[in-house]
Amino acid sequence: IGVLSLQGAFEEHQQCLEASGCKTVQVRKAADLENLDGIVLPGGESTAMGLIGTGGKENLWDALQNFSREKPTWGTCAGMILLAEKCVGASAVIQDGQALIGGMNVLVCRNYFGSQISSFEMETPAPPKAIDSSPYPGVFIRAPAILSVAQDVEVLGRVVATPCRQAAVVLQELEAKIAQGENVSMMNVVDALERTDGEGINYKEVKVVSSGEEKKDIEGEMKIELPGAADGSNAREVICAVRKNCMLCTAFHPELTKDYRWHAYFVDMVKEHKMKN
Repeated sequence: IGVLSLQGAFEEHQQCLEASGCKTVQVRKAADLENLDGIVLPGGESTAMGLIGTGGKENLWDALQNFSREKPTWGTCAGMILLAEKCVGASAVIQDGQALIGGMNVLVCRNYFGSQISSFEMETPAPPKAIDSSPYPGVFIRAPAILSVAQDVEVLGRVVATPCRQAAVVLQELEAKIAQGENVSMMNVVDALERTDGEGINYKEVKVVSSGEEKKDIEGEMKIELPGAADGSNAREVICAVRKNCMLCTAFHPELTKDYRWHAYFVDMVKEHKMKN
């Protein structure tokens, strides 16, 4: 199994995969994809990965896009953003409305859980069919959240969490765009600050008074259904793990724990795919 090694926690993924019984290869150029049975796109900084991967003579993103359509591919945190077809919050992984890799028809909110200093661990659902079905220790570091999925995407896990102040303002703007019938593929950072006449700066208040959902048909296949927010707290049930055929995404960092259940799940995906093909 290859691990994209442009930036991020690729060595930690290698250790977890090897502990789960497979060999690993670091992937930095298209030629490294030859003879691989699967690949992991690690957590890190999605914009940095996008810029690094775009530089150089060969088109690594085209090669990864082709690979991910044919063989098992797992994106964690930043890697999930790389695979997302739609993203709100500035990102270099979507250019001119087109995902650099894509393939997972989901709408992702970048940095939903907050900045680096807001990192935390919380219980998340265990992977499907795990012998140990106890909650999985999800490590969220400047993590994204999935807001909406297409019908062909299987939801594997959800958590209830309040968006950070910046994300709350982004969601408020997104809801306004959906209400106007806009087709949202990507949305840049929204200013979450208010500047007063006395040159003071405050965060914008985002208070929800209704828990209803905004819905709008998008491109026939994907319907953006923003998760309803709790009155006052703005907490929402967001998606943290999804699968579509041989593509897997998790918002958290399984490579930063000693719990190898998600890595074992992906290794099983690779084995099953290899046996069928």
